[in-house]
Amino acid sequence: MAPNPTNDSKIIVALDYADAHSAVNLIAQLDPKLCKLKIGKELFTAAGPQFVEKLVSQNYQIFLDLKFHDIPNTVAKACKAASNLGVWMLNVHASGGLEMMQAAHDAIQSSQSKPILIAVTVLTSMNQSTLNSVGIHTELSAHVLSLARLTQQAGLGGVVCSALEAPMLRQNLGKDFCLVTPGIRPADTSQDDQSRIVTPKEALKAGSNYLVIGRPITQAKNPAEALVSIYAQCSN
Repeated sequence: MAPNPTNDSKIIVALDYADAHSAVNLIAQLDPKLCKLKIGKELFTAAGPQFVEKLVSQNYQIFLDLKFHDIPNTVAKACKAASNLGVWMLNVHASGGLEMMQAAHDAIQSSQSKPILIAVTVLTSMNQSTLNSVGIHTELSAHVLSLARLTQQAGLGGVVCSALEAPMLRQNLGKDFCLVTPGIRPADTSQDDQSRIVTPKEALKAGSNYLVIGRPITQAKNPAEALVSIYAQCSN
């Protein structure tokens, strides 16, 4: 069964678990009408593609967050394999370059699900100091914009970015460019290891299309209530 096309929830719950059993326990408390799900490297490595297909069959829209970054041919084949799982969204690293992103884009055009393909600009755990430490001395927001422009040039649908850069990207790349924002924390929760964070309402106001939210939901005493509360914040 295909993902529910009526699900326009802005919330993507990050399933940051080490095994399928833990993820399933959390998912059982959620509603596919209120959220989408993100599967990253740890859970995908532990549970495999069959777990992704299982959640797709349960009407969940899946963001497969594997951040592919390799030679163009390898990334293209990986994206094609991922799209055949029926995922709603997947991503690559924009720093892989124009040719790599174009190859990824072309590879998924023949897939039945035709997922949204986006690129990572600068990880939200990075700030100017960490960017400088890896040899990039461009101002952080300028570097984000440069990578986002390259992403759009390659034909991809959007980028992962901090909500702090969202207004700039919206202004420069237009209303149809998809902005997916991690580092979202309701005002009364911990920042954890994120350096650049905002609240759900602030992120949407800044121009973000979708919000990746993990611990405020997954580690809440009542995940279902936490999801409903954040969903209400996004709807008001």
